Amino acid sequence: MTKILVTGAAGQIGSELTQVLRREHGDENVVATDIKPPRFPGAEAGPWVPLDVTDRAQVERVIQEFGIAEVYHLAAVLSASGERDPDRAWRVNTEGLYNVLEAARRHGVRRIFWPSSIAVFGPKTPRVNTPQDTILAPTTMYGITKVVGELLCEYYHRRYGLDVRGLRFPGIISSATPPGGGTTDYAVEIFYAAVRGEPYTCFVRPDTVLPMMYMPDCLKAIRLLMAADPARLRYRIYNVTGLSFAAEELARELQRRVPGFRVEYRPDFRQDIADSWPRTIDDSAAREDWGWKPDYDLPRMVEAMLAALRERRARGEL
Repeated sequence: MTKILVTGAAGQIGSELTQVLRREHGDENVVATDIKPPRFPGAEAGPWVPLDVTDRAQVERVIQEFGIAEVYHLAAVLSASGERDPDRAWRVNTEGLYNVLEAARRHGVRRIFWPSSIAVFGPKTPRVNTPQDTILAPTTMYGITKVVGELLCEYYHRRYGLDVRGLRFPGIISSATPPGGGTTDYAVEIFYAAVRGEPYTCFVRPDTVLPMMYMPDCLKAIRLLMAADPARLRYRIYNVTGLSFAAEELARELQRRVPGFRVEYRPDFRQDIADSWPRTIDDSAAREDWGWKPDYDLPRMVEAMLAALRERRARGEL
């Protein structure tokens, strides 16, 4: 049975992806790692190891000890957090990826998944239907680390034949884990406020449009890409998206379902980051090469998020 390693398993994507992988491959075959203990349901059912990805010796030791053949490398410092601490963002995002790639090359790992981001784009990039092949000129440390990461993944594939695959994710919206320091966190925070019956202060303008993806679509995209025939893949890193909406559109959808819910807008430093990112993404290459198609539009996503968070609140989790 394939032994799988998940770094960043306590994070937004990692906590849910680890559960999916364990259901598919068996709890004992998916090793969850992070610098903090994972808190998702059933985390203790399979192996968990504390791991700092900036320490290459630790990375190599875990890969060797468990006989890892496939890595989902999700450990990262996100955009807003990266602007507060760019040194840490560089070390975790760039050096961490380099350590994983080098350890994989040295110890026989067959495949790696690594998430890139729409943060690789910048003010010089077309903001509407941003193409797969375009200018990558980000203005944030997070975006810079993701561009470097894309180039590293391409290099290790070309030079060493390592099967590295990745997705340029938009903002990810999840009901299971709180926001993790990204520029699109408002699209999750706003749901928590609505379910708790609290007003919400949004840190971007009401007309700010950004690409987003609901977590079930995020997990679906990862699984589809990793299952794809390598002969069909024209790229190592693919554009992918689910839906795009303005902050005020999301607020209106919530207000239709939560009477009396109030939202005000006070843009902060994250507005400048949002203004440098695309409004919509062209992911036609992903659709053509490995059959990508999202399941959620805005109304369906809002309904699902509210239902999930109301269940959590009823259980006393919020």
